Amino acid sequence: MDNVTVNPDVAAEQKRRHQQHEKAKAKQGRKMWLLIAPFLVLVVAFSYYPLFGWIYAFFDYEPPIPLHQSEFVGLQWFKMMIQNSTQVHQLVQVLANTFAMSLLNIATSFLPVLFAIGLNEIRNKHFRNTIQTLTTLPNFISWVLVYSIAFAMFSSSGMVNELLQNLHWIAEPIKFLDSDAHTWLKMLLWSTWKGLGWGSIIYLASITGIDPELYEAGRVDGASKLQLIRYITIPELLPTYFVMLMLSVSNFLNNGMDQYFVFQNAFNQTHIQVLDLYVYNVGMGNNSLSYATAISMLKSLVSVVLLWIVNVVSKKTRGSSII
Repeated sequence: MDNVTVNPDVAAEQKRRHQQHEKAKAKQGRKMWLLIAPFLVLVVAFSYYPLFGWIYAFFDYEPPIPLHQSEFVGLQWFKMMIQNSTQVHQLVQVLANTFAMSLLNIATSFLPVLFAIGLNEIRNKHFRNTIQTLTTLPNFISWVLVYSIAFAMFSSSGMVNELLQNLHWIAEPIKFLDSDAHTWLKMLLWSTWKGLGWGSIIYLASITGIDPELYEAGRVDGASKLQLIRYITIPELLPTYFVMLMLSVSNFLNNGMDQYFVFQNAFNQTHIQVLDLYVYNVGMGNNSLSYATAISMLKSLVSVVLLWIVNVVSKKTRGSSII
């Protein structure tokens, strides 16, 4: 076989182009790094830097005494969580409340999808815009105001009880708020009322992105309105729904505190205390910031365990992990 000779000029040109390509890639990499750098700073400032506060869990901290003057107690607060049977039972109940509310929110996450589909099917533009506006406005109302509305309507002397008594349907006021009955369901209904319209916006945007030719083809084939929704609208919305569902799962333990804080009272405290509210009550109500910090670290531990479980399930079902 004859030896293949390479033109030195061609080789030099290829090397020069390769170097230019590498320089361009490096320049593009620096630009991308500059683009994400502000977000990295925000993540470090608001997600990682606050972890320094975990050090309070190892001291007997009582404000306004400086931390360096507080007594170092090591793992005392962590031992307290498992040594006291009453405390263990309370933590189990709090975790049960947290898991229950998160599961209920995930189980009803399809409601904004159905609501968006229903809004999209309203042909009267003004009526549709009115409904969308009225259902979106509650999202911008604070939970304090929501509780004020709930108290005015459902308290023992509220509008609902007065109406039922005037109609002689009940003899005594029904304790809608001052009761521990169906607490999880009540909280779910209030959160659904507040967030349904806002949660449907992203699905309405997704519906507008569906190719109209798909509907035209369906109508040509004789598909009914329900069939168009079943075989075109819903399948096209599924990718968006699963993304939103994944975000909900990632925030499984983050129920928030505002809603449960304003609705809590001496009657429903057993079933309304989610983890965030319990940490607040322990830290601010019982003035035990160190113990509250230890409990908040438990939340991080449970989150890591849940992430590991989801990762294992993903590997078993999809063949690839998520991290």
